[in-house]
Amino acid sequence: MNGQLSLVPVPGAQKPAYGGIAELLASAQNEVVAMSTLTPAAPAVNPREVRRGVRYRAIHPDRARTTPALGRHLGALSLAGVAVRTIPRVPMDMIVVDGSVVVLPADTGNGNVAVLRLTSVVTTALELFERIWPDAVPLAGPELPDRADLSVREQEMLRLLALGATDELVAAHLDISVRTTRRIVARVMNRLGARSRFQAGVKAADRGWLPVDDGLTATG
Repeated sequence: MNGQLSLVPVPGAQKPAYGGIAELLASAQNEVVAMSTLTPAAPAVNPREVRRGVRYRAIHPDRARTTPALGRHLGALSLAGVAVRTIPRVPMDMIVVDGSVVVLPADTGNGNVAVLRLTSVVTTALELFERIWPDAVPLAGPELPDRADLSVREQEMLRLLALGATDELVAAHLDISVRTTRRIVARVMNRLGARSRFQAGVKAADRGWLPVDDGLTATG
């Protein structure tokens, strides 16, 4: 997932000028589009490789929204400027750079990829992406606050909400009263535009705002 996957020559494939996915992405001038199942061998855009002046769009599976590690990755992409959307099932892994080069997995066992410049292959990959994109669900709305606007207590509370913690468990963990807990929960839900406490936690996970899990397991 970090752009440091190796390349293998296949019929019709051509290695990027500087070698490696990171270098290929660094050469982008206009737009990068990607679909990724987020499996270990899937080529994907690294948030650190996102560059100003280039448009980025990415489609990932819905399950990433409620998987903490994957949610943090998608949140980091979004904060870096990538337009992230999700669908129930991603049909293939691929990255297209400037509508002229497509990166496809060549070997799911070891992470090797094929870099193709065949017009027909690039066009097919782009057409598939553009058919899926309108129906994919955006990761987060523009109304969400920046992480800097959240206190440490609010961030920890969001993590507990994502775990499904009760008011009593949250209050005990944060060493505050249940009344204070409910007041903070209501405030955070309002700021996130969430309709439920669990949704507030999920939205926070989508943005990569949750602090690292310290081993606490929430119970109903």
